[in-house]
Amino acid sequence: MIVTRQHASLPAPTGVIDGAAHYEALAAPSAPSPVEVLHVHFSAGSRTQWHTHPVGQLIVVTSGTGWVQSRGSAPERIGTGDVVRIDAGEEHWHGASAESEMSHLAVKEHDDRGGTSVLEPVATDDYPKE
Repeated sequence: MIVTRQHASLPAPTGVIDGAAHYEALAAPSAPSPVEVLHVHFSAGSRTQWHTHPVGQLIVVTSGTGWVQSRGSAPERIGTGDVVRIDAGEEHWHGASAESEMSHLAVKEHDDRGGTSVLEPVATDDYPKE
């Protein structure tokens, strides 16, 4: 058993998130568990680029309001307490609304391809204006 109490807040990597965001790595993949857990904090208007996960992802919104969208579907508003299940290989993005910060836990498994494949940015015209 390992108990950790302090988690460094790191800036989100450029090329993955558009806008200001930071995260704490709560759990890193370590054999035999391939699970990664991040607590991600998006500033108002910041969001991920389109991306996929080879084994899927679970998002639990911990504060604020935001958006999530699967390729080919309309964006859906999400808020504190909402849980989003994203299927393996599903192209999607998620982030804060234009007027609110949003934080979420991101739970995903890694495989031999890693944990995330980043695609293109979300077009400004496609991002909800509220």
